[in-house]
Amino acid sequence: MATEQDKEDKAALDALESEAKEWEKSLEGLSAGCVRTYPYPPSPFPITSSANRRPPNHRYAVLDLQPGVPESDIKITYRKKSLLIHPDKCKNPLAPDAFDRLKKAQTELMDEKHRERLDEAIADARMLLLREQKLTVDSEELKTDLFARQWRDKAREVLVDNEHRRRRQAKAQMQEEGREQRKQDEEME
Repeated sequence: MATEQDKEDKAALDALESEAKEWEKSLEGLSAGCVRTYPYPPSPFPITSSANRRPPNHRYAVLDLQPGVPESDIKITYRKKSLLIHPDKCKNPLAPDAFDRLKKAQTELMDEKHRERLDEAIADARMLLLREQKLTVDSEELKTDLFARQWRDKAREVLVDNEHRRRRQAKAQMQEEGREQRKQDEEME
């Protein structure tokens, strides 16, 4: 028998999966011939083609940026990429959708609160992984592809946990408001 927690877990995972699929479509538009690749250092959160390996910080992946970059880098990268995939400049039929996705990623990353929450979750995932594996910040293992994959997976877990927590808090708040409303209604009668 599924518990309430299991149902919430499944709902959060389903929500993240649907969002990942939406971004998957946007990445197809970005890679459809309009975008040139830039020689950025390899990201621990690369753009992937399968939904089950979708990085949790797809906003960074769309702009091909590392988590924690300054706002100025986000603006510069957005400007460069938007000039390449702007529907007026690119004849690809997916260009309008890709441009919209790029704009949405830029808007969300420019929102200080959202970016801070995302960066914090990614940093938390890294610290948890370091503790679990008993590594130091200077360890050579941090530069391996295996660690990058583990970091990405741990970041996904942390983001899912944060989403669960947020939903539980919203649900508890709604229940409390409902109780208060019923109490007020009973007092009125």
